[in-house]
Amino acid sequence: MDKIKKNILSLVTEDSRISAASMAAMLGITEAEVKKAVEELEAEGVIVKYTAIVNEALVEEEKVEALIEVKVTPQRGHGFDSIAAEIAAHPEVKNLYLMSGAYDLAVIVESSSLRSVSRFVSECISTYDTVISTATHFILKKYKVEGALMEDEEGGRLSIQP
Repeated sequence: MDKIKKNILSLVTEDSRISAASMAAMLGITEAEVKKAVEELEAEGVIVKYTAIVNEALVEEEKVEALIEVKVTPQRGHGFDSIAAEIAAHPEVKNLYLMSGAYDLAVIVESSSLRSVSRFVSECISTYDTVISTATHFILKKYKVEGALMEDEEGGRLSIQP
């Protein structure tokens, strides 16, 4: 990957709303070059999605998030990929990672209640033949998400400092 694309990725990662004109000015290239590079990064699958980080504590809709540790038996010829694909297909699953250490998969789920997360684990995740065990940890409060601090000590929004 060339230096321009790496620099564009860095800028978009920091602020996905940054304009092509702003990136062009910062990088000393034309806006057309930025747009072409971004289109290529999207087509290549390097840029997968643009998103916003939401401070859920300030949103009126209640959601429950949990980290589920899953220990599985890898399948011959597929390793962890096929069970990961099956788990990822569930709409409750926000993130799914292959891990080193005491468990194999880290599954981040989002649902409307503790009960629905519990039901998801007991009726979906634990029913797969290759799943050996699970451990569910409910996320109580988020302090930092994707590098952004969510609140200060008084409960207000933290100022972002470069």
